[in-house]
Amino acid sequence: MAAWALLALVGLVVLWPSGSSTSSHAIDPTVRGIVVVTTVQACTGTAVSDLIECRVLTVQLESGKAKGERTNLELGITSGRGKQPESGDELILTASRSPDGTTIYNFADYERTGSLWVLGVLFAATVVLFGGWRGVGALAGLAISVAVLVAFVLPSLLAGSSPVVVAIVGASIIAFASLYLAHGFNAATNVALLSTLAALGLTGLLAWAFIEFTSLSGLSDENALFLDTLGIHLDPRGLLLAGIVIGSLGVLDDVTVTQVSAVSELHRARPDVTFAELYRSALVIGRDHISSTVNTLFLAYAGATLPLLLLFTEVRQAIATTATRELVAVEIVRTLVGSIGLVASVPIATGLAAAVVAGTVPASDEES
Repeated sequence: MAAWALLALVGLVVLWPSGSSTSSHAIDPTVRGIVVVTTVQACTGTAVSDLIECRVLTVQLESGKAKGERTNLELGITSGRGKQPESGDELILTASRSPDGTTIYNFADYERTGSLWVLGVLFAATVVLFGGWRGVGALAGLAISVAVLVAFVLPSLLAGSSPVVVAIVGASIIAFASLYLAHGFNAATNVALLSTLAALGLTGLLAWAFIEFTSLSGLSDENALFLDTLGIHLDPRGLLLAGIVIGSLGVLDDVTVTQVSAVSELHRARPDVTFAELYRSALVIGRDHISSTVNTLFLAYAGATLPLLLLFTEVRQAIATTATRELVAVEIVRTLVGSIGLVASVPIATGLAAAVVAGTVPASDEES
């Protein structure tokens, strides 16, 4: 593990993005506003007899140079059931300059900062309340994971570094930080970490093979296409592989930590157990865990692509045809490759943990 940590740090230093991170594709500045009045009237440029109505919002600006002033926004009325702006709603508006120098405001999104902070604090409190100091360590690991993604992975990818190498280095740093901070520096964490990285390597290898075998282009994501139009020419297949590697990490460490903990507890209950008996008993627990976790992966990906699946169903495409479309095939590859990595992580973690603890004597026996 020390050798792997050293390689990960070397990779972090070598691949660390250099130069300015300022983008040349900045979006229009935004301001906050609150809806004061909403009315429904004929859209601008139409007559009442045309029966084309728009929702007009009177918004008071809450930030920016024009703070305190009011502006009107005109939004089209659709037949959808999505949320519509109402009085009291806080909005994010884009502020753009017209040729004559006046500022034009447009609806961008709802303001969610306050509600997300409340949810974040509730989440942190729940983790600390039930996890104690380990919960604090888990939150610290989560913070480092976010920092690694924002400060290293994303800028390195934009700088043109190999997506696969960046993903391996980033995932390694995240795994070291999250596991050691949550579970401490001990042999059990070493085994869980080594098992996680070994299963992650297998997952990455399978993902690379099946991206090639299924001829996935990586261009099914409209964001990847948009980056290309901005002049940021990245390897879309490499990005796809990197996403699978990073996305699999979180589930893998859950399984490996559980297995190592199960092996340790079984050995503590029966210190005289042999390696073979310990391995078989822990593997039973692992099979139960895997049977539910694989379904969790499938449902997570299905939920993320639910609108797309509904669209294919509505246009009456056959299941076989739908499954081979790249938008769906990508998720199938993610699910099945990730599931194979999960299944493989159980015997890997169980075998390593059993090999480590089978030859040790519990501390209580040593003291007696």
